Amino acid sequence: MKSSPPALSEYRAKTSLVAKALESYLGVPRPPKKKAKPLDMLIATVLSQNTNDKNSHRAYVNLRRVYPRWDDVLRASTTRLKTVIRTAGMVNQKSVRIKGMLKAIRRRFGRLSLEPLRKESNDSVFEVLLSFNGVGVKTAACVLVFSFGRDVFPVDTHIHRICGRLGLAPNCSTPDKTFNWMKDIVPKGKAYSFHTNLIRFGRRVCRAQRPSCGVCPVYNHCAYELKTRFRIARTAQRSVADHNFMLLDNVA
Repeated sequence: MKSSPPALSEYRAKTSLVAKALESYLGVPRPPKKKAKPLDMLIATVLSQNTNDKNSHRAYVNLRRVYPRWDDVLRASTTRLKTVIRTAGMVNQKSVRIKGMLKAIRRRFGRLSLEPLRKESNDSVFEVLLSFNGVGVKTAACVLVFSFGRDVFPVDTHIHRICGRLGLAPNCSTPDKTFNWMKDIVPKGKAYSFHTNLIRFGRRVCRAQRPSCGVCPVYNHCAYELKTRFRIARTAQRSVADHNFMLLDNVA
């Protein structure tokens, strides 16, 4: 006789346990006091799509250096814009999408700003942002949590992978499905902390290739079928990892 699948309350309990374990191991991330402007965050997140943080950051810094105002970007030629953001990759798509978003924002709000959304509900903000070509659920969620300070849990491909390995998001085949599932699972008030710690955890321990299961602080709660294989040299790895975690910087 097959056993019944875990109830939602069990997933909530496990997620809460994992979130507390990561806070104990990595610390409790605190949101910056000065939040990024929502339009700045939107464009920065679009540039980060399908590339690493270093390349997207370089592209964003160069973009703002060459074009200090968003009006300047709107007036720039697409060809020139491609050159300015080239380190972000996929410049043919991103340049067109960025200019399209700026046109849509000015048409909707009469100016290049997303501040009018600040007082809107999460659902309303999602509805508006998702109407822009090139903006997905993860990008919209980043604007909500990092600019508006909402208790929203963004899910990128890395967090999707980790939630799947840990068994927190069963049968979720895409990041968007994981996002919709985790909305009801992440403890209230812990979206920013859990999101940030999972990113740090994924970079240092639960990597896509050769995860360091031997030093994992939530090993006993993990559902990853290959975790035993990667649980090697636990004592030696933990010594190195503990030293590295003492040097952790804040990663948003």
